Amino acid sequence: MAVDRPVAKPKESEQISQFQEALRRLNRNRMALVGLGIISLFVLCAALAPWIAPHDPTTTSLRHTLEGPSLQNPLGRDELGRDNLSRILYGARISLSIGLISVAIGTLVGIPIGAISGYYGGKTDLLVQRLIDIMLAFPGILLAIVIVSTLGVGLPNVMIAVGIVSIPIYVRLVRGSVLSIKEQEYVSAARALGSSDRRIIFRHILPNCLGPIIVQSTLQIATAILWAAGLGFLGLGAQPPTPEWGTMLSRGRVYLRVAPHVTTFPGLAIVLSVLGFNLLGDGLRDALDPRLKR
Repeated sequence: MAVDRPVAKPKESEQISQFQEALRRLNRNRMALVGLGIISLFVLCAALAPWIAPHDPTTTSLRHTLEGPSLQNPLGRDELGRDNLSRILYGARISLSIGLISVAIGTLVGIPIGAISGYYGGKTDLLVQRLIDIMLAFPGILLAIVIVSTLGVGLPNVMIAVGIVSIPIYVRLVRGSVLSIKEQEYVSAARALGSSDRRIIFRHILPNCLGPIIVQSTLQIATAILWAAGLGFLGLGAQPPTPEWGTMLSRGRVYLRVAPHVTTFPGLAIVLSVLGFNLLGDGLRDALDPRLKR
């Protein structure tokens, strides 16, 4: 009778030293630190929006429509006289929530499917990969538009749509990692000792896939923010008066010549947030990839 015995793993001190080495490499990457600083700033603005926003983001003042930046309204007012700074601060909550929730949907669904596909192979792998090929045949934003149009317009459906679009990315990423890791000696040893497939996948294989998953998730949050802004720009995302960056761009484009600040500042918020996640993602890739050690 086979006995499920623990497989030899690196000592705790070795694991800590690897983590410290990765943290040290990340700390040396100035661009990654810049990205982390940008993300931290947006997170703080989103968390403290009720206290630092100078005005209510939905309060209108038709006497002050399209006013330019001033001391009372540093980023000006929109077409309904609402304060742009307050709306951008509250909009950070929505955009970051869309990024995090959609990536969570993609990882929770895509990682198990990719692990099963790569570990078992054969007909299971063939079926999964053909379904993923069908999803990847559509451009991401187009597939998101189709899903939102089917489910209905609204912020929750945008999160679901963007999350579904990101599933194939994680399936392919995890499958590729599992295909290489399952041939390692410690996996063969665990199998020889009688470990179940479930234990091997979740105890020995997936923990060694965390590096690529973390990097991809960081980059995918940036992509999710862009897709959500695009859906909002098309009128399929958050509906007025919700202060969402893409919706603000869509409504402000009509006044681009007479009041460019209405679209400029939400656009800058999108650019900076996406830039921050991309810089951090590149830094994490360099820090977590053992082949890049010097």
